[in-house]
Amino acid sequence: MTVHSSAGIDINNREVEFVDADPTIHLHFIPYGSGFRLEMFVQPFGRGGPYLKPGVGVANIMAEVGGKRLQTRRDLRLEEEKAREIEESCPILDLAIDLEQENEREWHLFDPEECLQALLELEEIRDKIVLEWPEGGKLAVRRQAGVNQLNLNIRTSQQDWFGISGRLKINQDEVIDLKVLLDKVRSSNSRFIPIGDNQFLALTQEFRKRLEELILLSENREDDGGDEVFVNPLAALALDDLTREARTTADAGWQEKLKLVRESQELVPEVPSTLQADLRDYQEEGFVWMVRLAHLGVGACLADDMGLGKTLQALAVVLYQARKGPALVVAPTSVCMNWEQEIIRFAPTLNIHLFSGSGRREKVGSLGKFDVLITSYTLLQQEIDLLAQIEWQTIVLDEAQAIKNAGTKRSRAAMRLNGKFRLITTGTPIENHLGELWNLFRFINPGLLGSFKQFNSRFGIPIEKHHDREARRKLKKIIRPFMLRRIKSQVLDELPPRTEVSLRVEMKPEELRFYEALRQQALENIESSSEKSGRHMQILAEIMKLRRACCNPRLIVPDINIPSTKMQVFAEVINELIGSRHKALVFSQFTGHLALIREYLDREGISYKYLDGTTPIRERQRQVESFQEGEGDLFLISLKAGGLGLNLTAADYVIHMDPWWNPAVEDQAADRAHRIGQKRPVTVYRLVTANTIEEKIVKLHQQKRDLANSLLEGTDVSARISADELLELIRES
Repeated sequence: MTVHSSAGIDINNREVEFVDADPTIHLHFIPYGSGFRLEMFVQPFGRGGPYLKPGVGVANIMAEVGGKRLQTRRDLRLEEEKAREIEESCPILDLAIDLEQENEREWHLFDPEECLQALLELEEIRDKIVLEWPEGGKLAVRRQAGVNQLNLNIRTSQQDWFGISGRLKINQDEVIDLKVLLDKVRSSNSRFIPIGDNQFLALTQEFRKRLEELILLSENREDDGGDEVFVNPLAALALDDLTREARTTADAGWQEKLKLVRESQELVPEVPSTLQADLRDYQEEGFVWMVRLAHLGVGACLADDMGLGKTLQALAVVLYQARKGPALVVAPTSVCMNWEQEIIRFAPTLNIHLFSGSGRREKVGSLGKFDVLITSYTLLQQEIDLLAQIEWQTIVLDEAQAIKNAGTKRSRAAMRLNGKFRLITTGTPIENHLGELWNLFRFINPGLLGSFKQFNSRFGIPIEKHHDREARRKLKKIIRPFMLRRIKSQVLDELPPRTEVSLRVEMKPEELRFYEALRQQALENIESSSEKSGRHMQILAEIMKLRRACCNPRLIVPDINIPSTKMQVFAEVINELIGSRHKALVFSQFTGHLALIREYLDREGISYKYLDGTTPIRERQRQVESFQEGEGDLFLISLKAGGLGLNLTAADYVIHMDPWWNPAVEDQAADRAHRIGQKRPVTVYRLVTANTIEEKIVKLHQQKRDLANSLLEGTDVSARISADELLELIRES
């Protein structure tokens, strides 16, 4: 029994030995649920004596310890000071739960991670405390390890990849191989990694982040039993922080790569004097950026917002590189003529060769310096055996989203091209899912993002399915050096504002009944179908029918006598615009819908221009030029045929007659008017039929924009839509 006395104890009693009180703080770690309970004590009589709460109780105590009767006088104030010092040295206790029992200074650490953090913090004052584990389960944490304790060795491996090995020195006698360290980091979500039986090594947050980046960028080769991980030379650029902060030794190959990086960063190329244009500041920055990457021997993605002059910037680079060899420009058929005109206008010293007609083999075989071959994606696919034989100085894929799908013949053809500098230009590098971004980068910088399976595991699924912000940050870091994106609001102060307005179209009762009957029939058709393999396509077909019905019942039943409310709203809008002397671009993805609009305009005597996918290139150009010169009040355009490569600044209004899956495609179309050269504010109208599938499609737009913007910021989008998700679009909300 321990005797506590406020009146004091007779120290002259010879049967009782007086000893000095020990104020040292003892900390007990006790397993508690999934975590630990941490409790603070003092042991005034030393080892074997009773445990008491620090600073609590009376000063005079007597107890029997080891068969002896002992008495002491505690310094309660000193105990309290030492207890407070421990609390201040261990910030994790502020986050832990105070158990608020009768005795003070008792905390609940919810999981082993918190316990390890507490042990790490206490390590700094280890000489001032006693740690005890009364019920076992002892854990131990070594001091924090930082990047500067890592020794790295880098050597040039096969195919110019780099092999990286290394060792982390824990103390004089103990080291961990880099490959083992990476395995431990990979299998742990914590910065505390196991290094033995209940032994852990604490990594600094910065060190763990650097190691995670190395894991993302490196590959373990199954046929290699060594201690190295392998890094693509392009990905190695993203490891600059790690290699600078660690103690790194490297061979001549790595040193040569670093030298090339420094040279490219210091390179300040001059815009060719033969370029007949004054580049804006941001365009000149884009030119310098691309030339530096070309000097480094890597590809580039110019992803500027639509209307910022990507073609002119790319043309400046082609001209700069022209003295070294021929260039290949691949563009959609509708844009090829635009490239021809831009070269004639801005780079007259280049020799233009259109890849069409007969004699293609002779034409390709005779190409040399200052020659530019312009071809369409269709001809690229057809003539890839011929085009792949040439080592091009510069390859430009314009509107490169054309090769976004890896499985297409067009994409496979593009991957076979040989070029010293590969440039893609696109305002929409991500339209539907991250796999498209992977394929674009596979063209400009093969291997940078690993195989598709690796990319999907590291980035695709975490970002698209789980909205993993850390995975998104890491992907941005990898692609940022090779992608340049500026948006209009950042660089064009003089560009007039753009306003977007959604016009809600309310169907009349008869039209609504017609739509509802189609919707019910669509559900019955899908549910009664026994074809499981084609279910996805069947649902899409039913959705397409419903989308047409939202536009005009005559698109479903040509001779039906039900008026289209959307056509009535359209008529009201254009009558007001024309009356105020405005011009408008009118987009629809359905050429049948445009045909019905033409009927109405012809009947009303409203002048217009028109183009769709069947319009010949020369006629297309004539229609554009005449509209720009003032002919026609409206320009009717099919969304896919006219969503890119056109300059239609004569219009200051844009009308989207039906929402498309991907808002980026709609934005591209609207930017035919809202671009350099536009002097008036631009207004974009979207006609959306209420309580229909159109409203549901518009709701998908925001999540698509969010993912694209989050990745491209400073440098269509949900995962692929499943059959069940498509079916939900048909079902009622």
